[in-house]
Amino acid sequence: MVSLIALWLPILLSAVAVFIASSIIHMVLPWHTNDFKKFPAEDAVLDALRPFNVEPGQYVAPRPGSMKEMGSPEFQAKAKRGPRIMVTVLRQGDSIAKNLVQWFIYSIVVAAFAAYVAGITLGTGAEYMTVFRITSTVTFAAYALALWHNWIWYSAGFGATVRQTIDGLVYALLTGGVFGWLWP
Repeated sequence: MVSLIALWLPILLSAVAVFIASSIIHMVLPWHTNDFKKFPAEDAVLDALRPFNVEPGQYVAPRPGSMKEMGSPEFQAKAKRGPRIMVTVLRQGDSIAKNLVQWFIYSIVVAAFAAYVAGITLGTGAEYMTVFRITSTVTFAAYALALWHNWIWYSAGFGATVRQTIDGLVYALLTGGVFGWLWP
């Protein structure tokens, strides 16, 4: 067993590697350019929503008040009439710097979970590939597997979900490499 304290360097360096890779993927490469669709008549849609002062959060419409209402003929007709939408309203004033700090902290947390699992399953001096397999598998699960429920339930684009899954694979391989290299 290896303690988390003994793994502080691979935790931190793998988070740095993921941060750099994600910055390149999202800011340099055109990989995610078409992940989000643009509303037709975007200005008209925004002008129509603005008077409602919609608070930040996730919205779905039409939205039934209960399971019973969902089965009602009135709700069924409303849903059939469409459109059926899900919208995320972002917080005003959030800066890219704040989001990047949160992303880096999240990457540290993911690496810490990978370190924990590897630390309780492996001992000091474990082989590179064994460390790599365990930490990259845990990291891949954290960065990629949960994305698929958005495709299944919320009509997230299939291509965007595949691209984000590949991003997660890149992050996992980097994390596994750093842990394998720096394993005590």
